[in-house]
Amino acid sequence: MDFDFPLRKIIHVDMDAFYASVEQHDNPEFKGKPIAVGGGSKRGVVSAASYEARKFGVRSAMAGSIAQRNCPELIFVKPRFDRYKEVSVQIRSIFFEYTDLVEPLSLDEAYLDVTENKKGNPSATLIAKEIRKKILDKTGLTASAGISINKFVAKVASDYNKPNGQKTVNPEEVIGFLENLDIRKFYGVGKVTAEKMYSLGIFTGKDLKTKSLEFLEQHFGKSGGHYYKVVRGIHLSSVKPHRIPKSVGAERTFSENLSSEVFMLGKLENIANELEKRLQKAKIAGKTITLKIKYSDFTLQTRSKTLPYFIANKDLILETAKELLYQSPLENSVRLLGISLANLNTEKQKQSTEKDSVLVQLKFDF
Repeated sequence: MDFDFPLRKIIHVDMDAFYASVEQHDNPEFKGKPIAVGGGSKRGVVSAASYEARKFGVRSAMAGSIAQRNCPELIFVKPRFDRYKEVSVQIRSIFFEYTDLVEPLSLDEAYLDVTENKKGNPSATLIAKEIRKKILDKTGLTASAGISINKFVAKVASDYNKPNGQKTVNPEEVIGFLENLDIRKFYGVGKVTAEKMYSLGIFTGKDLKTKSLEFLEQHFGKSGGHYYKVVRGIHLSSVKPHRIPKSVGAERTFSENLSSEVFMLGKLENIANELEKRLQKAKIAGKTITLKIKYSDFTLQTRSKTLPYFIANKDLILETAKELLYQSPLENSVRLLGISLANLNTEKQKQSTEKDSVLVQLKFDF
């Protein structure tokens, strides 16, 4: 198929069960055993699970008590974030051997644009294989990769042959790949959105493609336009080496559930102080304050307010957060509170559209 927009060679590299794999590598006694990073205390939450643990339904963000119930042999390991960052730096150094267009999404995954690369290798597929081998040789850890014409398809493809595998979706394969994809596999479609799509008769990419732009925008708002484009292989976001954050936040999980707003005020003040420090460090301000509330039954609620001016001051942040807290009654006791600031004064820097692209249409060798 011919696309009427510039094509790129994008690789999405995703480490396999990163935190858990680091622990198994550094502690040979954990190899082949179900382990969970974090989650060991009464109120702990799983940060990551090894593949052996995942077979029992153990997942990140799961309560440690539930994880233990699912897998009685589960071994809890205290997280060592300094170690994970150290390994992540080693991995990124490998990426930069091939391209300076590296966009980290987290410690364990990144996009690479290798359309033009330092090795002069025309095959993104071979580059991905080389990178995965170098990661294994240097760190002892396995990685998976997705390779395609844009970030969206590459991200979806990287999950296809996990762990320790990769998948290339060539330009002529993109449309068929997306049409045959289960809607739950579309990156960004969560459980709630998937259920809504099911109710509208959308189960695969092919079903999604039959819906008009107006229909999708009616039911999914701005996201509808995104779904309309990506299922047609259109995703023009470039790899951004210096990602501009969309929001900045801070949150706290409490050792005991809080049952009254009165007990939460001091906690919110501490969170606002931490958020102010992060904003000052990043030299960022924003207009939209969001209060995040996680209840004792793990249900999540957010309440937001947009101000007519930019703020970064803890007092103004706290004042708005308190207002949001009292906006409506609490549904249950609370285990976590968080405050984030969005609609940042960095928005103008994010003008990355079709006009940004200077790539020419290529006959691709993937």
